Amino acid sequence: MIRVAVPCRACLSGEDLDWLGDGRSVSLALDLPTTVEVVPGAPSGAPEQAGSDWPSQVWAFLKERLPGTAGPAPAVRVASEAPSASGLSSSTALIVALFRAFAAAAAAAAAVVADGVAATAATDDATLVQWAYEFEFARFNGGGMDHLAVAEGGALLIDGRERGLPVVRERLEFPDDWGVVVVDSGTRKNTADHIRTVRAQLAAGDPALAAYRAEADRASGAAWAALRRHDHEALGAAMSRAHDAMRDHQGMSTPLLEELRALALRAAGLPLKLSGAGGGGSLVGVCPSGELPGVVARLADALSGPFPGARVIPTRAAPGSRSARAGERVGVSAAG
Repeated sequence: MIRVAVPCRACLSGEDLDWLGDGRSVSLALDLPTTVEVVPGAPSGAPEQAGSDWPSQVWAFLKERLPGTAGPAPAVRVASEAPSASGLSSSTALIVALFRAFAAAAAAAAAVVADGVAATAATDDATLVQWAYEFEFARFNGGGMDHLAVAEGGALLIDGRERGLPVVRERLEFPDDWGVVVVDSGTRKNTADHIRTVRAQLAAGDPALAAYRAEADRASGAAWAALRRHDHEALGAAMSRAHDAMRDHQGMSTPLLEELRALALRAAGLPLKLSGAGGGGSLVGVCPSGELPGVVARLADALSGPFPGARVIPTRAAPGSRSARAGERVGVSAAG
């Protein structure tokens, strides 16, 4: 069985700057993985297959590019620890996981046996990430920050590009002694409508968009500087600055999200930032790991009455692909 686990991501600053160009974003991979298992012997469309038609679409994309992809898509079993439509890129994690899993399955099917030694022509991961970006761009016309974030792990400082994958300027491992708090609002975001709106703003030269781009870029610079200094309070302030730019210049927040932010600050002293655009989804905050249980308990207690649809998810950063810890929860594995 081939099993692939891919982390989700939080955007700490700079939504949309990855595809608007001329601006910096800061992403953080979170250890809330999406897992895809290729189920051997099960027919395509079996109950193990994902509920969407993305497996068949990804397989059709790969059939034009890889040997060993004849016939229908293999059956897969999909699970995710990240809430869906929450601004944490669980959809991109699923797409990247499908590309990795199906490429591994195709390589196994195309294995060449010579003198009793099996050799497979594996597709390098950079190519798979590029293909995953092209696949998703054709459907949603968005950017490539999410693909780099979930594929590379860790914290990334990204320079945006108007078309194509953005450029990773710097990488950092998130401090081990910091925890991450996700507050899922229980409301779904609508990224497709948001991207259409922002692209129309870009075409019209909207000054509100220009103001947002400048302020979000400055917030990203402050967030990255705080990460490099190992200063979680400064990081929280930079994330709040990024959130304010999203809300004030682009209307990305909602009254519910603002109420949740105010409650988190009162109950736990935790500044929260909306992760992702689209008028809903999750808020994220950072605190020392030793304080995480208490913060989560206070937040959960405060939410239980007025916000029964919201929930608190404690997590940690997913290590970067170059880290010795990278194989703990994410990666590709095969079992006989």
